[in-house]
Amino acid sequence: MELDELEHIAKQVRRDIVRMVHQCQSGHPGGSLGCTDLLVALYFKVMKHNPDFNMHGEGEDLFFLSNGHISPVWYSVLARSGYFPVDELKTFRKLDSRLQGHPTTHEHLPGVRIASGSLGQGLSVAIGAALTKKLNKDNGLVFTLHGDGELQEGQIWEAAMFAPHNKVDNLISTIDVNGQQIDGPTDVVLSLGNLEAKWEAFGWDVLKMNGNDLADVIKTLELAKSRAFQGKPIMILMQTNMGHGVDFMMGTHKWHGTAPNDDQLYAALNQLATTNHQDY
Repeated sequence: MELDELEHIAKQVRRDIVRMVHQCQSGHPGGSLGCTDLLVALYFKVMKHNPDFNMHGEGEDLFFLSNGHISPVWYSVLARSGYFPVDELKTFRKLDSRLQGHPTTHEHLPGVRIASGSLGQGLSVAIGAALTKKLNKDNGLVFTLHGDGELQEGQIWEAAMFAPHNKVDNLISTIDVNGQQIDGPTDVVLSLGNLEAKWEAFGWDVLKMNGNDLADVIKTLELAKSRAFQGKPIMILMQTNMGHGVDFMMGTHKWHGTAPNDDQLYAALNQLATTNHQDY
């Protein structure tokens, strides 16, 4: 798929995000908007995956969303890449919906392999999946996404030690470095220090990318794939703006978990304009 079409898909996903969160007046638009380009690149360009979903994913690349509160972007990308009907997005956070606020497995939503409401657990799960692929001689890759505030969870650093020690080199993880979390800037809540130096010190192969430049996202993900299976897990530090694409949501923690009102939705959709696709 060419870059211009991927850009249209990303814009449509951002429209889905603000509409989903608005219609139920609940959810997390900020991080979802910021991470849209990454998930579009993964599902429409980079990953080898099959919308005819099975939990084991033999012969496929797997994706685990560790910061599960940004479910709106994941649900939109899953639907628009064929995992379930796009029309189902209108059920987001409704009673009896498969599209819960944080992804769950008990509703058997295609594409979702773990519940990820609690932060800090996704890297450990992904390492287990990556080791399973190695044991099964499956050359598929395992991708993960984490929030920078999530790195304040201790389990992340246990996993960070384990993966290089055990040469889990079929793992490509990404951290959304937007500098914001629910209570304010990460540097104010609990500074993360020099993330590049930390992950390199733990033994990871570290890359950087602009997460709001789709071309750079694709280029960096392809570079990461070329450096897999060389003895080290790979960590991508992805700089983004929380709320990217909607000017009044950008760069502030206030839109971490706040739904737009009617006027704000109208303004957001005007900024996102039209796409080659249709709203659900």
